[in-house]
Amino acid sequence: MAAFAAASLGTKVAVGATVGTQLLAAKQAGAVGKYNQAVQNRNALVYEQEKDRLEDKLTFDLERFDDQFRQFQGKTTTAILTSGAELSGSGLRVLRSNAEQAEIEKSVMEYNSKVAQSQAMERASFARMEGRLARMEAKQAQIGYIAGAGTSLLSSGVFNT
Repeated sequence: MAAFAAASLGTKVAVGATVGTQLLAAKQAGAVGKYNQAVQNRNALVYEQEKDRLEDKLTFDLERFDDQFRQFQGKTTTAILTSGAELSGSGLRVLRSNAEQAEIEKSVMEYNSKVAQSQAMERASFARMEGRLARMEAKQAQIGYIAGAGTSLLSSGVFNT
């Protein structure tokens, strides 16, 4: 009878250790899920900041382009006038063509920037989704560990006294 009591006590200790380990694993899974979600939320913020940086860069690039274009048009006007031609006819057509090309170039710059900004926001959204997924996976792991602990308790017969 004493051997049975000792075996029963040893079984209870082993089950207790298993249950404790599983509950600790559940807690750790939750911590890992929260950490992974926080990392992905941080990544999302970085992507959103990238979008803002792209907007600011576009503004700067357009201002610089306008300055350079004004200088170019000034040099072109000077070249036309110093050649002895009047600022009419073909001279004006050259200046107008330059202005049209400048507008096309600015439109391309704006389009490319908007595409890059959109991609940055898409990456931010995807990072947040990955964070939520990591958190859900961790919760599922927690449930699995807790269920395993409950199963260990029930199947060991610890409650049968």
